[in-house]
Amino acid sequence: MFDRVAPRYDLANTVLSLGQDRRWRSAAAGATGLRDGEVAVDVACGTGKLAAELVRLAPGATVVGLDFSVEMLRRASFGTPVAAGDALALPLADASVDVATIAFGLRNLPEPAQGLLEFRRVLRPGGRLVVCEFSHPVLPGFREVYERYLNRLLPLAARRLSPDPEAYEYLARSIAAWPTQPELALWLQQSGFSAVRWRNLSAGIVALHHGTV
Repeated sequence: MFDRVAPRYDLANTVLSLGQDRRWRSAAAGATGLRDGEVAVDVACGTGKLAAELVRLAPGATVVGLDFSVEMLRRASFGTPVAAGDALALPLADASVDVATIAFGLRNLPEPAQGLLEFRRVLRPGGRLVVCEFSHPVLPGFREVYERYLNRLLPLAARRLSPDPEAYEYLARSIAAWPTQPELALWLQQSGFSAVRWRNLSAGIVALHHGTV
């Protein structure tokens, strides 16, 4: 599915999010606190947009992008290494990175809990994980408006923007089934992360979850 949507993935995301996707990625990069000299891995990096934000944040850091979609990686152009890799079995040594990020990818893993354990495995003591993921709006009136957009308008728009509009029907279903912000925070804690916290973006359409090793 991700190989099929790769050609117009970035355009569709920007249009369907009303341009908010750039702000979400910028916030995710900033939440890492990445510094020059550190090593960061962006898992499910897609076309490398978040990885590019990490490079801009800390030009002296080493940033690597991993994704299992070769067509996505072919379109990645942020000037640092990319590789095909499985988020459930990261091709990285234990305690080898300072920062791990995943944006809009944890929800797509067949076993998200295993993915969180892999992040913990590859992070050094004191390492940071930032998860940027669609979540659940926290304003009651806005929540109903968002759900109508997600379930009715977004699939209609996707038919014009994407070569695989069914992918965006999957998007709506997967967001509805995803845990709430507190539930995802509990997942991180159960995976061994400490100092777990989250911050809502766009009234909770997206949430940033942060944990340390």
